[in-house]
Amino acid sequence: MMTYYQISEQNLGEASRIPIIKLHDSEEVFTTLAAEMTDTIKSNNAAGKRTVFICPVGPVGQYPIFVRMVNEERISLKNCWFFNMDEYLNDDGTYIDISSPLSFRGFMQRQVYSQIDEELLMPAGQRVFPDPHTPERGDRLLEELGGADICFGGIGINGHLAFNEAREDITAEEFRLLGTRVLKLTPETKTANAISDRGGAIEAMPNMAVTIGIRQILAARKVRLGVFREWHRSVIRRAAYGEVSAAFPAALLQGHPDAIIYTNHIAAQQPF
Repeated sequence: MMTYYQISEQNLGEASRIPIIKLHDSEEVFTTLAAEMTDTIKSNNAAGKRTVFICPVGPVGQYPIFVRMVNEERISLKNCWFFNMDEYLNDDGTYIDISSPLSFRGFMQRQVYSQIDEELLMPAGQRVFPDPHTPERGDRLLEELGGADICFGGIGINGHLAFNEAREDITAEEFRLLGTRVLKLTPETKTANAISDRGGAIEAMPNMAVTIGIRQILAARKVRLGVFREWHRSVIRRAAYGEVSAAFPAALLQGHPDAIIYTNHIAAQQPF
């Protein structure tokens, strides 16, 4: 048994190779993420600089707070670029329909972009999703913009960041080089997502996805991850204390210069 699973809530974060900030509840985690988004945008706006984020659809609790802050504080997003991490695909490699409740493109349009006052919203061309037909296009654009200021996200049950699924067949060094691509989702990811998104109907989950590369995530100047579920108890311990390998992608952040995991009290508890 891995000894890091025996790290208590009280000792979590001590000598961890990714800093862990323990917050009280999920609302505090989401508020912290939203505040970091708005603070960064306001600072860059004041300096006449663009803001570039890599954004998830999971976690999503930060978005209503972010939208409210943008509208209330009149924060212009005109010089912002949001690169979403990923999207589900049909078996033929095309996007699932944007009207599907599983669609990340649909979520961002319904819950984020359509909720922001139009005079504050960035142009549609600055809201970027990875393209399954030309996946390298987003990578080039992100590089031309100077990379991401911050990559926000969560951690999957097998350690995946975006849909950069765990791999047993390549080294960590090879994994770090992977760019945006189409891939097949693992049974672990489909199962975990089916619990929350499909009432446990694993066979109703998409088999394929397009994901931003782990290379682009690791190249972000900052990485901020939010965790809040019971099964995150083991996940954050393996990410912060476990072996660095392609078999658990989040552990690759142990070498990042400015990565933080924010956890609520549920995910901070000892797994067993």
